[in-house]
Amino acid sequence: MTRVQKTVFVLAAIVAIILGLTVHRVLQDNHEGANTGFIDAGIILLPEHRSVPSVTMTDQNGQPVALDDLKGKWSVLFFGYTFCPDICPTTLAQLRQVKSELPADAAARLQVILVSVDPKRDTPQQLKQYLGYFDKDFRGFTGDEGGLQKLANGLSIPYIPADTSKPNYTVEHSGNLALLGPDGTQRGFIRAPLNGPKLAAQLPALVQRN
Repeated sequence: MTRVQKTVFVLAAIVAIILGLTVHRVLQDNHEGANTGFIDAGIILLPEHRSVPSVTMTDQNGQPVALDDLKGKWSVLFFGYTFCPDICPTTLAQLRQVKSELPADAAARLQVILVSVDPKRDTPQQLKQYLGYFDKDFRGFTGDEGGLQKLANGLSIPYIPADTSKPNYTVEHSGNLALLGPDGTQRGFIRAPLNGPKLAAQLPALVQRN
C-alpha cells in the first residue's frame, strides 16, 4: 500500500468517526428540536457550519468555476466519475428521481454536482455528455488532482487516486454526498446508500433553510 493510499484510508476512518459522533450529537439534541426525520433519511447535519476549501475547477461547459459560485442554492456534491461501473450511475439515477419528486420551488433551490475523481478521462465534454443521460441541469466539475484532493479531504469525503497507467482502471471513492448550504458552507452529509423516497420527503424542509 502506498503512502497516499494509507493517508486516504486514515482519512476515511476519521470521516467514519466524525459521522458517528455527529449522529450521536444530533440524537442527543433531539429534545431541543432536532428533526429525526432528517436522520432517518440519511441526512446528517453538522453541529456547526464548516468552511469549504477555496479551489477553482472547470465545469462541464469548459468554464472556470469556484466554489463561491455555488452560493444561493443548496448543493449536493457527489465525488465520482463517468467510467464508474456501478455506484455512480446508480446514485445519479436516484438523485434524478428524487429531484423529480420534489415540489418545483424545492427543486429550484437545489443543485446536484458530480465532482470527478478521474480528471484524466473526465474532460468537460465527457462530463456534459454523461450528465445529459440523467438530468440536463446536473453540473459536473473537474480539475487537477491537487485541487480535487484538497476539496475532497476538506469535505471529509476522501478518495484513492487511481493508477492511471493500468487499462480500464477504476477509482475507489465514497458514496456519501456532501451538503453545502446557500451561504457556501458545508452543512453536512447524505449517507450512502441513498433512500430516495425518504430523501424526497425531507429535502423540501431542508432547502427552505438559509
